Amino acid sequence: MIENNIKNIRQRILLATERCQRDPKEVTILAVSKTKTTADIKQAIAAGQDCFGENYIQEGVQKIQFLANPGLTWHFIGSVQSNKSRLVAQYFDWCQSVNSLNCANRLNYQRTSFQKPLNILIQVNINNEQTKFGVSLKELSTLAEQVSQLPYLKLRGLMAIPALKETYHHQLIIYQKMSEAFQELQNVYTSVDTLSLGMSNDMEAAIIAGSTMVRIGTAIFGSRVQK
Repeated sequence: MIENNIKNIRQRILLATERCQRDPKEVTILAVSKTKTTADIKQAIAAGQDCFGENYIQEGVQKIQFLANPGLTWHFIGSVQSNKSRLVAQYFDWCQSVNSLNCANRLNYQRTSFQKPLNILIQVNINNEQTKFGVSLKELSTLAEQVSQLPYLKLRGLMAIPALKETYHHQLIIYQKMSEAFQELQNVYTSVDTLSLGMSNDMEAAIIAGSTMVRIGTAIFGSRVQK
């Protein structure tokens, strides 16, 4: 099932990129494996998937340690709790949810000097929702400049979890705002190359707007178990 699901996602990416004349290789699939077993992850690996995203720090670390596969890339996409940020800094390759200088400073301090810099995406609250984390577009340039100065972090781009809109057109308008912010960041920082935008239900609009990474959980692994 998982192998077929990944094939279906690749086909959806192909069709979406054809619509906007993009190369499908520009879009990375991040398999969101939160609450899923290592057996599920192994099935995805067998289908050629090598990038995985986790929301829960300790669960993610356990999987990273158990699989012990240097060919995999692990992204932390959940809220970075201050008492657990050291685990993110030590075990993950990417953190997609940096939303403050305090968070960035902690990760920079806790990343060891013999590791590669931790790849960072700044989380943007594009809809200014009270229930979601992230900086506003007005705050973005200041935080990006601060993150870019930290030696053990590498600023790679932006991540957002926009609210689902009732129509494709309204969804696309929101995503284009993120794409514009991403392009502005690219003009300033040569390291910026990743726009993490779009999930199982809205990946087409995200890709057409310029997303380079889609975070897919349900459409690969099936409905997730609530923790």
